[in-house]
Amino acid sequence: MQVASRIGRMRGEGAFEVLVRARALEAQGRDVVHMEIGEPDFPTPANILEAGRKALADGYTKYGPTQGDPELREAIAEHVSATRGISVDESQVVVTPGAKPILFYSMLALLEPGDEVLYPNPGFPIYESVIGACGATPVALPLLEGRGFSIDLDRFQELLSERTRLVILNSPQNPTGGTIPQGDLRAIAELVANRDLLVLSDEIYNLIAFDERPFSIASIDGMAGKTILLDGFSKAYSMTGWRIGYGVLPKWMVDAICLLQVNSASHTASFTQRAAIEALRGPQDSVRAMVDEFRRRRDVIVDGLNSIPGFRCAKPGGAFYAFPNVEATGCNANDLAERILQDAGVACLAGDSFGAYGAGYLRFSYATALDRIQLALERMHDLLA
Repeated sequence: MQVASRIGRMRGEGAFEVLVRARALEAQGRDVVHMEIGEPDFPTPANILEAGRKALADGYTKYGPTQGDPELREAIAEHVSATRGISVDESQVVVTPGAKPILFYSMLALLEPGDEVLYPNPGFPIYESVIGACGATPVALPLLEGRGFSIDLDRFQELLSERTRLVILNSPQNPTGGTIPQGDLRAIAELVANRDLLVLSDEIYNLIAFDERPFSIASIDGMAGKTILLDGFSKAYSMTGWRIGYGVLPKWMVDAICLLQVNSASHTASFTQRAAIEALRGPQDSVRAMVDEFRRRRDVIVDGLNSIPGFRCAKPGGAFYAFPNVEATGCNANDLAERILQDAGVACLAGDSFGAYGAGYLRFSYATALDRIQLALERMHDLLA
């Protein structure tokens, strides 16, 4: 027996591979600054923890509705309506164990062999992985440093075809930290308005923005009905281990997504959903404080990276990633990332872990304490200067 061919079309996440090598160094007594994992280093806020404890004590430990807790779906609908300026009904919301299932379920529900999906490159590696697993054709959509890592609109228009069934957008982005300007999103909306396709807008970093609130393509007239909006609680509320995300979907898709969920995960953990209600309806001070701290870290790491010979780093508008261009060092980015890990004790990722258009870049997650970021910068400067 052999595994099915679809497994060969999937890929993992480079961050976890680098984490294994970093842990091996730590086992030898080395000190490693971890800047490879995209996980906030802040604790889950106390009010959310308390809501989770109360839910357990109150008996939210049993099966629940496949689509999600009705009260949570109502809270999500209110939140999305307020933050995106659109009218969302709770019947459009499906709550999932993490946000990744929305990628899987949406593509399984929509795609047939021969269909094409445009996805950002460099981008979250699971996009390309799931497209391939579904038997569709991934079509890389270049993100350009010269445009603040926004979409190359001319290339976007060239890549659209009669076989395009889905366009994936991500803003703020992983791995670049870039945001797609409202003007570019309006241009994209105009290009897809009369085509038989949907847009999957990954907005998991929507609340982690530094200069201005990210604009959603779903906010454009006529696009709410053509958009699958993906979001969740892992990043903004530091709830990565709680495994809870959601999709806001065109109504005609909801039954299919629920059918896929009941066949796979049944539903999202009941007590986790009660904690998520508190996350949305409770105080937002912790989110604001975390974003303020990320802003300080961003400024430090960008200035520090730009002081290293051969590095050029744009200032990201959101998320918690810096994505410096390192071509001027004359080194292959993969070799450089390994050298930085082995000789400087700093774990980062080569940009082509996120697709071919990431070649020549490194990704640093600044979701770690400021003093550790400063230590990493000092070590890299000493190594490379």
